[in-house]
This record gives sequence, C-alpha cells and structure tokens, in this order.
Amino acid sequence: MGDDGAVSDSTSPPTGPGATTVRHARISAEPLSVDAVLAEVGHARAGAVVLFIGTVRNHDGGKDGVVTLDYSAHPEAGTVLQELVDSAAARDGVRAVAATHRIGSLAVGDLAVICAVSADHRPAAFEVCRGLIEELKQTVPIWKHQAFVDGDTQWVGL
Repeated sequence: MGDDGAVSDSTSPPTGPGATTVRHARISAEPLSVDAVLAEVGHARAGAVVLFIGTVRNHDGGKDGVVTLDYSAHPEAGTVLQELVDSAAARDGVRAVAATHRIGSLAVGDLAVICAVSADHRPAAFEVCRGLIEELKQTVPIWKHQAFVDGDTQWVGL
C-alpha cells in the first residue's frame, strides 16, 4: 500500500485514433471522490456520462441495523478490476471508463464504489456502466465483513 492509501491504481494507455482516453481502475483505502472519478472520464467526443455510486446502507440480506463494514481485497483485485475496465472501454462508442472501490472500515453512508463511463451516446454509456458494476460485484475479489447493531457479524462475498 502506498502513501496515498491506494492498494492498486492503474491506468491503461489509449490506443488508436479516437480511442478511449482513460481506462482507470483503483482499489483504495482512502475515501472516494465522485468529482475525481467524474473528471477522469471527461472526453470531448462524449455526449453522455453515466455515473454509478454505491454507498454503505444500514441493512443487508433482509436484516436491519448495519452499523459498520470492513472491505478487504485479494492482492489481485486491482488486476481483475483493470481487466473489467479495459473490456468496458473496448465497447463501441465508449470514450472513457473509470472504476474505484474502497477497502477498509466504512460507516453507513460512506462511498464504497464508483463507476463512470463516458460515451458518444447515452445508450452505450448506460449499458456499459451497468455491465461494469454488475461484473465488478460478481468477479472482483473484494469481500465485506459487516457488523450489526445487535452484535452479529456477517461475511459477504466469500
């Protein structure tokens, strides 16, 4: 982990004319910034930007009273996330893609994950952003250990 708290932070270079300019993936122990992620996907050819923001909620799995959770990541989580971002960026009309996921201790309301996609048109931006977050949740090896107000704890994603 670096001085900035980043566990994994990588950007793939653009390729070809009119290529996607940003393919940024980050796993971070530092608080997430919507403004920073949004800035990463700015592109002059993009007519649409879709942003997904995942926050820590106060319930899960039908049980109320989540008070905190701890996210942990496998050492290869950043590589898997970068592969997903690169795949999303390869879609027609997509100009920039960024995804960042928080690890460490979070409280209800904290930002846990942000995905952003800019594209020439809104259908591609919506479709690719939704696919990115769904694939991230299914394949990137990040787990959460949540604590409830009644003292129970639960692992999710193992």
